[in-house]
Amino acid sequence: MLMSRLATAALLTCLLAVQAVWAVEATTLKTHEVLANGPTRQISVDGVVEAVRDTTLSAQVHGAIVSLQVKVGDTVKAGQELVRLDARAASQSAAASVAQVDAARASMQVASKEFERQKQLFQKQYISKAALDRAQAQLQATQAQVQALQAQAGAATTQSGFYVLKAPYAGVISEIPVALGDMAMPGRPLVRLYDPSALRVTAMVPQMAATALFGNQNLQAEIPGLTTSHIPVQPGQIRLLPTVDAATHTVQLRVAMPPDLKGATPGMFARLWLPAAALAAGELRIQIPAGAVVRRAEMTGVYVLDAQGRPLLRQVRLGRRSGEQVEVLSGLRPGDKVATDPQAAAKVR
Repeated sequence: MLMSRLATAALLTCLLAVQAVWAVEATTLKTHEVLANGPTRQISVDGVVEAVRDTTLSAQVHGAIVSLQVKVGDTVKAGQELVRLDARAASQSAAASVAQVDAARASMQVASKEFERQKQLFQKQYISKAALDRAQAQLQATQAQVQALQAQAGAATTQSGFYVLKAPYAGVISEIPVALGDMAMPGRPLVRLYDPSALRVTAMVPQMAATALFGNQNLQAEIPGLTTSHIPVQPGQIRLLPTVDAATHTVQLRVAMPPDLKGATPGMFARLWLPAAALAAGELRIQIPAGAVVRRAEMTGVYVLDAQGRPLLRQVRLGRRSGEQVEVLSGLRPGDKVATDPQAAAKVR
């Protein structure tokens, strides 16, 4: 019994000693108290640069590609020829249709003269009314034939124009999925172009934030790597689609870019900064020193002191960095104490 009491006393002495060592180490940690700066921060949503006018020109007829006048990256004018297909068969068909029209017109002239002669004979009562009616019917038939052949010739001429593809507007060639000698078929894409003077940024924004965007002057756009500063957005440049995604409860936001924006191309990553008014009620701005952040594989966290003053690793989601401060979007609340030296906090036991 005496030995058991001595062992218990020794164990308690060791535990108190360990706690004393831990207390000394914990008290030496430097901490940063999380404060709320009010609902003044901005949130960002990821987007993509799109062309308002992005057109894919396809073939309407069969034919081999005999001429490619442009290449990817070329700037073209409205009406400029881009692709030409082999139109020899179509040209011959159009010429044959024109010749048929000429032959029908000649027959119509003969029928017209014959009707005039039959009309004069009828007035002199040399022929019957039935003979005059037959001559009139023959004239009307030839007139109808001329009209039908004229329409057929017009269709053939119009179809021959399908063998030449022209630019519908001034733009930049972005894609040519065919090569010289390929066979074009109806519906097959041949050339894609876009208008670089009409670009926009498209992003999905939360449903609650969408209602606060109308008439707001604080919306800004950013294209990392292209613009060094944020691009201010006027209310007239903002367009929200009138539908909400049922799965994500987000609304598609389209923001028109300035026409003089140089270097922007469709597909670029972009970011929209929503104003403070678009935030949910009660959402606050929280910033901590950037040196307090711990990154382990795919986890980002900070050491937060618990009620007993022990540093515990807590996962957080970071936002925008400003100098030596970084914004915390979630994971912290006002009043939390964050260890500014994560390496020292990790050694505390």
